[in-house]
Amino acid sequence: MRKPAEPVAPEISAEDFFTADIRLGTITRAEPFPEARKPAYKLWIDFGEGVGEKRSSAQITDLYRLEDLVGRRVLAVVNFPPRQIGPVRSEVLVLGVHDKSGNVVLLEVPAHADVANGVGVS
Repeated sequence: MRKPAEPVAPEISAEDFFTADIRLGTITRAEPFPEARKPAYKLWIDFGEGVGEKRSSAQITDLYRLEDLVGRRVLAVVNFPPRQIGPVRSEVLVLGVHDKSGNVVLLEVPAHADVANGVGVS
């Protein structure tokens, strides 16, 4: 992820951007991931009909406790190829930004917003 002091990335077309399938999902399960090289959690995220539930590894342990993750509505790229991270097959890339301390802050949709799981970014 880019940090604020980094220069803007080279221009891309709108078509390039929209090849990334970014969708809303709800975290249904979160577990410790002690085998990860860097502190991380294993997440299960429900993207609704058509995409279903996917797994991810997320390095978000500095700002989030496991018990606070279930029910959060997050944005993720669902069409990257899966990556094997130790014993976990990470199927989606959960999106976030770095705060001033370098911790990842999840990109979320508020629970009260009437948006269904699986809805894409437009």
